[in-house]
Amino acid sequence: MLKKILRVTGIVLGSIVVLAIGYYVKVCISVNNRHTKTYTVTPQVVNIPTDSASYALGGRLIKAKGCTDCHGDDMGGKNFIDDPALGLIVARNLTKGKGGLPQDYSTADWVLALKHGLDRDHKPLIIMPAHEYTMLSEQDMGSIIAYCQTLPNVDRELEESSIGPLGNILTDAGKIALFPAEAIDHNRTLTKEVVPAVTVAYGEYVAVACQGCHRKNMKGGEPVAPGFPVVADISSTGHPANWTDEQFIATLRTGKTPEGKVLNPKEMPWTMTKELTDVELKALHLYLKSI
Repeated sequence: MLKKILRVTGIVLGSIVVLAIGYYVKVCISVNNRHTKTYTVTPQVVNIPTDSASYALGGRLIKAKGCTDCHGDDMGGKNFIDDPALGLIVARNLTKGKGGLPQDYSTADWVLALKHGLDRDHKPLIIMPAHEYTMLSEQDMGSIIAYCQTLPNVDRELEESSIGPLGNILTDAGKIALFPAEAIDHNRTLTKEVVPAVTVAYGEYVAVACQGCHRKNMKGGEPVAPGFPVVADISSTGHPANWTDEQFIATLRTGKTPEGKVLNPKEMPWTMTKELTDVELKALHLYLKSI
């Protein structure tokens, strides 16, 4: 009797192991196919300005849009995520120093990365938030490219990104968006210019950078990744709707809310939002209160 129970138990456990292995193999094949997919895209021709005001705008935007949070203050790249389960996600060296971009990296290559989330071979970049950058105006994107094309060389060689077991499973289950290129309308043409003003429309333009965590409805919800907190509601039903413009601006520049909460910059990137102008922040607040 005991032998029969052990045999049945062994068969059941063996079946579970086989099914688990089969499932994970299926997951890996699916995620790899998505990662190696080649997109047929013709990058839009973007005018690259050369005036000092545009360079200054580009320098501010790489901070306000979170480029330096991932790629480092010198844009020389760093390990953005290094977790055995999730994987090694590397924000690459964006200068043309050793380990950085090739010397022939062109404006069209920059547009592929920023507007489409694709590398120069038209394959998806990992966790490159192009789903946000694709909504930039041509003026803003051009200013970012202009600034980045003049970055001082940084010699820093980094490993290639690799997806861990949990990263594969969460990606396949739709819990994390590892390939933002999948969510982009690649046929959309950039708006020429968006004029800054304290309006709901301009606030919506600024708020695109918030969608990655707070979702399109700004209601927040589930953590963006394992180990992170629940994402706050920042719409008209959240705390920010009760703040004055001055309190909202102070919160996004200091990381301290009117209620006395200290925001962890790794969870709420106020080190990024502090780079936004008063007009941008007031417009953002107006938009959030409208939804």
